[in-house]
Amino acid sequence: MTDMASIDSVTLEVADPTAARRFLTTAFGPDPRIGLSTAEAPATGFRGFTLSLVTSQPADVRALSDAAVAAGAEVLKPAAKSLWGYGGVVRDPDGTIWQLVSSAKKDTGPATGRVDEIVLLLGVADVAASKRFYVGQGLTVAKSFGGKYAEFASGPDTVKLALYKRRGLAKLAGVAAEGTGSHRIAIGSAAGPFTDPDGFVWEAVSPAGVGGPQKTRQR
Repeated sequence: MTDMASIDSVTLEVADPTAARRFLTTAFGPDPRIGLSTAEAPATGFRGFTLSLVTSQPADVRALSDAAVAAGAEVLKPAAKSLWGYGGVVRDPDGTIWQLVSSAKKDTGPATGRVDEIVLLLGVADVAASKRFYVGQGLTVAKSFGGKYAEFASGPDTVKLALYKRRGLAKLAGVAAEGTGSHRIAIGSAAGPFTDPDGFVWEAVSPAGVGGPQKTRQR
């Protein structure tokens, strides 16, 4: 755990944790920052968040996308160049939306299989208000673009948090913005426990946090 408040882990609530772990390991490789638990609350439509896997080059984006599709994911946006780099979007069998991205537009070599960063992007009703809330919880703003986008500082081996307008995030992901019920995500951090203005739940984790054999969940 770093001195600043940051995200140690993200727990996805899924129908079958064993099957979901098999998908994640096959598609993206094992990562101690992504946990799983059995879903207990209903959810329909867009769940209000995406997870981004940031890589160094387009070859890695394509490799991740191909592996995810082979493991059962649905392509929402095919991997392609854009103004900001290269990326694509897939939805896994449990409905979690993954953005696979690189700021580079050209390859410098073969795919490495390495994920450089994980970003949790929350779709919120009011970016400015949510940013103030998270600053009050001890997070440090790293980037901010008015009421459109905010990004918080993160340490090594943690998950970066960013905020975006919910409707804009749905458009970015290639899905309708409508959705009800559980977000089906729990955010693990020493800053928790609390629930943010948009209903995203943060749970307390022990300082051992990242890389430990288990994350401690408190309800």
